[in-house]
Amino acid sequence: MAKVKVGIIGVTGYAGEELLRILLKHPEVKITYLSAKLDKYPQKIREILPGIESDLECEELNLEKIKNICDVVFLALPHSVSLEIVAELYNAGKKVIDLSADYRLNNPKVYEKWYKKKHTHLDLLKKAVYGLPELYRKELRAKSKEQNKGCLIANPGCYPTGAILGCAPVIKENLVEGNSIIIDAKSGVTGGGREFVQLYYPENKNNFKAYNIAIHRHQPEIEQELSKLGKRKTVNGKRVEVTFVPHLLPVERGILSTVYLQLKKKIGEKQIRKIYTEFYKNEPFVRILPEEKFPELKNVVHTNYCEINFRIDDSTNRIIIISAIDNLIKGAAGQAVQNMNLICGYDEKTALI
Repeated sequence: MAKVKVGIIGVTGYAGEELLRILLKHPEVKITYLSAKLDKYPQKIREILPGIESDLECEELNLEKIKNICDVVFLALPHSVSLEIVAELYNAGKKVIDLSADYRLNNPKVYEKWYKKKHTHLDLLKKAVYGLPELYRKELRAKSKEQNKGCLIANPGCYPTGAILGCAPVIKENLVEGNSIIIDAKSGVTGGGREFVQLYYPENKNNFKAYNIAIHRHQPEIEQELSKLGKRKTVNGKRVEVTFVPHLLPVERGILSTVYLQLKKKIGEKQIRKIYTEFYKNEPFVRILPEEKFPELKNVVHTNYCEINFRIDDSTNRIIIISAIDNLIKGAAGQAVQNMNLICGYDEKTALI
C-alpha cells in the first residue's frame, strides 16, 4: 500500500515543528512538501530547526505544486491566514487539517466578532469536521471512505481541548448548570507561538499572570462544543456559557485546566467516576486518574494524552474538574496527526505512542 503524501504549511512554528517530528516517524507517511515564511528559499529544514535530522527542504508557498504532490496538507498558520488557502486546497480534492481557528466556529458572525475578520467561505464552514476525536470519531472515520474528495478538519484549540475533554461527561449527562461554568486555565509560554516566546519569555521566566480575561478567542469555541453536548444541544434549556480566564505559566509547555461547575443535585463521586470511566473507556489518549491522584503537567508533556480527575465540594455542591494536556501535542500537532490517522483509515495511535 502506497504511503500517504503529506505537506506542512507553516512548518517553522512550534506546532509545525511538532508535526514534522511526529510525521517523520510515521510509517504510513511520505513528507513531500514543507513551507514556511523565510528570508530565502529553499533551505534545509535541519538548518532551520536544530535537532531535526532530515534533508527535506523548506520552500516558498506554491499551492499548484502542493496540489500535484500532496494528498494531505496540514496548515499551521496564524488565524485568518488559512481562510483562502484551505478553500483552494479543499476544492482541489485535498484532505486539509487546519490548526488555525478559521473553520472551528460554526457561526460566521461569531467568528467575525472574535477574530475581527469576515468569513469568506461559509459553504466550507458547514463541511468542516471539528477535529476532537473523542467527540467526533464517527464523522472523522467516515471521511476515510470518501475517495478523491476534499476533506476539511478544523483542529481544535489547545485550551478548548483540555476544557472540553474535562467537562464533556457531566455536560452530556446534563448533571450541571450550563450558565455558571468557570474555567481557570494555565498554559506554558509556547502557546503564544515562537515570536511571543522570543519577545516575552525572558520577562515571564519568574512570573505568573492572567491575560485576556473574559475576552480570549477560545471562549466561543468552548461554549459552542459544550452546548452541542447537552440535551437538545443545550444544557438546562440554555446555551452553555463559560467564564474563561487563561494564565501564562513560566514553563515551556503544557496546559492545566481547573473547571468549576455547579451540580444540579447531590450526586456521589463514585457515580461521577462511573460516568467518566464509561464515557472514556475506549479512548486511547484519555486517562481518568484514580482517586486522590490529580493531573500534573510533567506527566503529559511530550505526549498526546489528556489526564483528568475531579472532586466534589460538598459544601457548595460544585464539581471541580482538573485536566492536563501538552498544548503542542494533544492541543495541536498530536491531535492533528490523530485526525489524519482517522481520515486516512490508519490506527489512530500510529506515531503517537
